[in-house]
Formats: sequence, structure tokens, C-alpha cells
Amino acid sequence: MNKELLGKVRQKKEAYRGWKQGQVAWEEYRETVRAARDQVRKAKALTEISLARDVKDNKKSFYRYVSEKRRTRENVGPLWNETGDLVTQDMEEAEVLNDFFASVFTGKCLSHTAQVTEGRDWENAEPPTVGEDQVREYLRKLKVHKSMGPDEMHPWDLMSCIRGS
Repeated sequence: MNKELLGKVRQKKEAYRGWKQGQVAWEEYRETVRAARDQVRKAKALTEISLARDVKDNKKSFYRYVSEKRRTRENVGPLWNETGDLVTQDMEEAEVLNDFFASVFTGKCLSHTAQVTEGRDWENAEPPTVGEDQVREYLRKLKVHKSMGPDEMHPWDLMSCIRGS
């Protein structure tokens, strides 16, 4: 990154700080963020184009850039169990994560997920119902030339279901 781009990123950080403290208007902050984001994206695109162009002459820089993109976090940050105690052992962390993800499917509200569902009374609410006419309308508007979704069912097959019935 050149000095001009670093200056834009610095301005973005200062504008954010000022906006949080109420010294900068939202519109001014938003414009600063957009300008910085656009310049960062352009600089990144130019870097990637030059790497791709020079890959035959300079393989080391290309592979260094690719390996930086593949790096992942190896560990999970600190976790607290339902009682509010800090969890340090690997098995305890696995159990806390398992309980958290299982709560999504079972509907059991844990203490750390209570803030997410606050304000809604899900226990007394009726489950949502979907009528046959709603399904037919959805299938009628389906774009059959799109690729299949996470259910691994192609839209063309779904469309044939509505035509067949």
C-alpha cells in the first residue's frame, strides 16, 4: 500500500472514532468509508493483476500471496459455560460449542443466546404454516436455469414437480 492509501485507511479509522463519539455526522463517516473501501479494492485488484501477470518471472511472490490467503485461525477464543465460568480444557470447550450449536436445533435457549431472542415470545407462538398454494406460487416463479441449492436439488427438477401435478 502506498502512503495515500494508508492515509485513507487512517482517515477511515479516525472518522469511525469521531462518529462513535458524536463528533462526525453519519453521512460524512459513510463517505469516508466508501472512498477508503473503493481505493483499497482497486489497490488489491491491481496487486492481484500484477501478480498474475508476473507469475512466470516471479513465482515466489505469487505463492507467498496465495499462502497468506490460506492461513486460518488455529484456536478458539475464550469461552464461558452456562454458569459463567471460563472454560480452559479442550473437552469442555467442545461441550460448550456443541451445546451452543445444538440449541439452534432444539430450541433450548441458553443464557448466552437469550439476548438474541429477547423481545420475542417463541414458546407461545404458533408454528408457521405453509399452504399448498404458496408452494405452487414459489415453484411457478422459480428460475430453472440457476444452479442447484444446498439441498442438491436442481430447480429444473422442482419445476417438473409442479408441471407433473
